[in-house]
Amino acid sequence: MLERLNLALEHIERHLDREIEVEELARVAATSEYHLRRIFSALAGIPLSEYIRCRRLTLAAAEVLAGRETLLTIAVRYGYGSGEAFARAFRAMHGIGPGEARRTGAALVSQPRMAFRLAIEGRSTMRYRVVDKADFTVVGLKTRVPLVHTGPNRAISDFVRGIAPRTLTLLEELSDQEPHGIIAVCDDLSPHRAENTELDYYHGVITSAAAPAGTTTLDVPAGSWAVFTASGPVPQAIQELWRDVFTEWFPSNPYRSRPGPEILRTRLSPERTEADAELWLPVEPERR
Repeated sequence: MLERLNLALEHIERHLDREIEVEELARVAATSEYHLRRIFSALAGIPLSEYIRCRRLTLAAAEVLAGRETLLTIAVRYGYGSGEAFARAFRAMHGIGPGEARRTGAALVSQPRMAFRLAIEGRSTMRYRVVDKADFTVVGLKTRVPLVHTGPNRAISDFVRGIAPRTLTLLEELSDQEPHGIIAVCDDLSPHRAENTELDYYHGVITSAAAPAGTTTLDVPAGSWAVFTASGPVPQAIQELWRDVFTEWFPSNPYRSRPGPEILRTRLSPERTEADAELWLPVEPERR
């Protein structure tokens, strides 16, 4: 997997001065466009589109300082339809406009070229299973929240605290399918998975029963799910589990992510500082 990702990175470098289709990058990486975006953002720490943009502006900056071509020529080469659009993007990355940078020889920002390599860190074996599950329905309460990669998600915490205990009891009694009990479901995530992009959050259960008044439903089609377990402090253990799945498990196993909701079931300690977590991610076999 890492070898194919590096081929995609080489393709990006060869085509920075022309249009780059993510569909073509996925073909080079021998995976789906959806999985390529997911795995890239997890490994690189930034969305794929952001990396391409920053690499283009890094090369453009070198040409601006060299002073051999007009700013408009450089702008067009790197995909900007006007000098004004190029100047805005240039300033957003480098903190200075291209004309001023050329006149003053200012120090500019550089996005280094990336390459993915396997690092052996001696972590414990990851516990997982793959489950084929028929279509099912999530019943619960829904809100729209920002994506937070590290630390508590205040929007989710505030939403859950506002749910009446009797509502949670009613929902839990409806749970009749795995994963059992109250679950957290994240759906409609941006494929870029950038910090603070919004997603749909459901707090509810999986059930075949009718939805009670005041709740909402999410219908999930049949498919395969990779189920991972972890224990530790909240929320670090859960966030590290998600990170390890995408940076270690996917590159080492013949599966790729597919579109669908992510499901998390947690069991908190009496002090609510530790948790046993079970993470369900939609997957499909990686085509060879």
